[in-house]
Amino acid sequence: MSEELGKSSYDCDICKESFLEESKFNQHKQIHAGEAPYHCDICGKSFSVRSSLTKHKRIHTGEKPYSCSICGTSFSHHSQLNRHTRIHTGEKPYHCDICGKSFSVGSSLTKHKRIHTGDKPYHCDICGKSFSCAYSLAIHKRIHTGEKPHHCDICGKSFSVDSHLTKHKRIHTGEKPYHCDICGKSFSRDHSLAIHKRIHTGEKPYHCDICGKSFSDGSSLTKHKRIHTGEKPYHCNICGKSFTVGSHLTQHTRIHTGEEPYHCDICGKSFSVSSSLTKHKRIHTGEKPYHCNICGTSFSAGSNLTAHKLLHTGE
Repeated sequence: MSEELGKSSYDCDICKESFLEESKFNQHKQIHAGEAPYHCDICGKSFSVRSSLTKHKRIHTGEKPYSCSICGTSFSHHSQLNRHTRIHTGEKPYHCDICGKSFSVGSSLTKHKRIHTGDKPYHCDICGKSFSCAYSLAIHKRIHTGEKPHHCDICGKSFSVDSHLTKHKRIHTGEKPYHCDICGKSFSRDHSLAIHKRIHTGEKPYHCDICGKSFSDGSSLTKHKRIHTGEKPYHCNICGKSFTVGSHLTQHTRIHTGEEPYHCDICGKSFSVSSSLTKHKRIHTGEKPYHCNICGTSFSAGSNLTAHKLLHTGE
């Protein structure tokens, strides 16, 4: 025991942590001693501190004694309420000493700093791949287990990640929350918007190391390289036909199933491919987005413009 500013402090000789109260010091020592005298009479789990047992039992009872005075949400632990309150106050007391970014929760700062350090402490025991956070590892493991716990309540399709389900449901709702600030075109995914913007900027950062052709997104480069390799990794399990692109297999499978998941909200007609629905809706809207740069005539489909241009070339 040592003296500090007139107060007695109890110092742990193992981890050097100090305590002002002897009772807290005694509880702490039980962690190192491995003592866990407090037992849950429901599941049998043991704890070194009585307060930890009290908090644990709320898992079984569902008790949530800590309520937010602003929105009324309740929590089982006081620390959870403290973290939640920061949503309302905007407080972010945890700061990254490398880039200065701030966080409302200490664990978020810990995860963030791994971007700078490259630390990936969570390892897949099946394939050995490493991750910077436990959640990413849990999601990854579903590749091996095949688990898809998130189900679409409209068509029944399942997904391994909740965000993938959210994006999928936009196929049914037609929601496109991401808008291009240059031309106003809307997209259902932020990634699609980022790729679209390269049309305006002309950016093509992905280059084919075989022929030198450049692409605005990585997936287009991957698909392109299959022209050189002849790879067709997507196989129809009904007729055995193979495809270079997964979406082509999906579209092909609908020939066998008769599925037509894209519906016109004006006349109700259904289509197996989303692009067919887009073209069809131009019948109702009168839209003709394809313009001849020679005579100015407009068309609703690109193929019609191509055929028209042959009149000018004489082919």
